[in-house]
Amino acid sequence: MRKRRFKLDKTKITVSLLFIAALLVGCSGGGGGGGASGDGPLNVSIMTMYYTPEPPGKDNVVVKEIEKRTNTKLNITWVSPNNYADKVNVTLASGDIPDLMLLDNAFTAQVRTMVAQGALWDLTPYIKDYPNLMKFPKETWTNTKQADGKNYGIPRVRPVEGGGFVYLRKDWMDKLNLEVPKTIDEFYDVLKAFVEKDPDGNGKDDTIGYASFVDQSGMASLGQLQNVFTKTNGDWSLVDGKLVNVNLLPGVRDALVWMNKAYREKLLPEDLATLKNSQAKDLLKAGRAGGFQDTVEAAWEPTEELRKTDPKADFLPLVSLNGYVNRDSGFFGMYAIPKTVPEAKMKKLLELMDYGASDEGSDLASFGIKDVHYKEENGVKVPTEQAKTDIVAQQALGQIFIKYDKYLRAYRSGMPSDILERNKQIIDERAKLSVPEVAVGLNSDTNTKVGTELGKKIQDMKTKVILGKAPIEEWDRFVGELKNDPDLLKITEEINASYQQRISSSE
Repeated sequence: MRKRRFKLDKTKITVSLLFIAALLVGCSGGGGGGGASGDGPLNVSIMTMYYTPEPPGKDNVVVKEIEKRTNTKLNITWVSPNNYADKVNVTLASGDIPDLMLLDNAFTAQVRTMVAQGALWDLTPYIKDYPNLMKFPKETWTNTKQADGKNYGIPRVRPVEGGGFVYLRKDWMDKLNLEVPKTIDEFYDVLKAFVEKDPDGNGKDDTIGYASFVDQSGMASLGQLQNVFTKTNGDWSLVDGKLVNVNLLPGVRDALVWMNKAYREKLLPEDLATLKNSQAKDLLKAGRAGGFQDTVEAAWEPTEELRKTDPKADFLPLVSLNGYVNRDSGFFGMYAIPKTVPEAKMKKLLELMDYGASDEGSDLASFGIKDVHYKEENGVKVPTEQAKTDIVAQQALGQIFIKYDKYLRAYRSGMPSDILERNKQIIDERAKLSVPEVAVGLNSDTNTKVGTELGKKIQDMKTKVILGKAPIEEWDRFVGELKNDPDLLKITEEINASYQQRISSSE
């Protein structure tokens, strides 16, 4: 089941009537904010999220520079990612939608309803006229298509390679004369050595192999290890032309047996059922854990912390295990334009986003002004203290204006060039064998209604098996029942119908 689902309620149902009213206003010449014609700046309202401690203000120096270069006046509503989904729901239901609105989940029931009602601009015929947007990977555009095979938003582009996968303490492996693992069995042996052979040399039995955790809704940092066994990216596997829920596959059983053994032998944290993401990272930064699951560049975060006291510390992202590594969808949400915006202004908005996808626009948004917000050192942009003061970062304006960069997940601020080049090589190697997720964007109304609870039920059983609170035979019985579960049967039927519709619409 997909993790992020929003259940329809009375508030969301009102989107139909509210939008129709707003559309009538837009079609009669009102709305849209003006500025689509003439020489004055284009007024643009934007709603998006930020990951910096504070969002950029209206007088932010980089915002002003973007406005100057694009002849716009930007009115940006910044929302914390902690409550962004709720803000999206309320805003869409109100009918008072900004010119550019980040839909962090492009496939909620609410978004699908608006698409069906014609509430959002179909951008499919226009995209070809914007060369920088056309540089986005084909998968980025394909995976953001709605059920009718059309694009109703500008993807917040992300690279398809370099996503969350396993990384390990390379310096510990070197110290223990271990090879970088290529199979899941070799990986197990490395974790076992991390726990039993005192890799940190402090003479204490205090190291953890893999700083993993699960949560109520999914396998969390154990997710990609499960995928290694199933050779499947996501919740659905294509078997003989039909999509089958991954939990019915024997690979999940094999993964649970492996994880239970690892847990019993203390290769995994004792409290993995309650551990949080931040706590798992703290184990890495404290030098207590030998591995984790995250994006390629994220491995630098604990490495940088550890190098303050241990210059040899090094977390190495793995290329693959058992020949498997995940391939990402190429996007993280999309910027939709409501149909209340006139066509002339819609094209101007596409111009603005095309500028943001250029080298100049993207670099300005993410890094700011050269020699003010960053210095060039060996081809790497190194942020200055002024960048922090002015809130210039990929985590802020870089969430709106961003170009496609194959190696986006290779670099992090402060990373030395040797780590950067190694990360690029890892990404190139992953590209040769990465596995895409086949069910991106597929719809099941039943899953929207009951998928969250069903997913929790499945995860609860997995967690019990991993912790040894239930034998693997109980999982076997559970899967037998799951195969006949009316909700899962209905979800499977609807997911396959959606899959066939997508295939038909792309032909």
